[in-house]
Amino acid sequence: MSDAEPKVIQKGTYRHSKTGNLYEVIGVALHSETSEQLVVYRPLYDTKYELFVRPYDMFTQAVELNGETRPRFEYVVEAGVQ
Repeated sequence: MSDAEPKVIQKGTYRHSKTGNLYEVIGVALHSETSEQLVVYRPLYDTKYELFVRPYDMFTQAVELNGETRPRFEYVVEAGVQ
């Protein structure tokens, strides 16, 4: 297991910069074999998968889209707030 401090992410709804799809971030998980920290998130649209995971650093990184730098996933709404 990893001795690294767990990374923190704000729980809530995020929008994917390329697709516009919405996701609910559940939290950060630890890969049991590699100790990589992963963001666990649930799609808020119809799909055959219940959950997705993505490396924390990739989830939180900025990407270039149409010549503009923006977050890969943009925070939209705090968890539990509608």
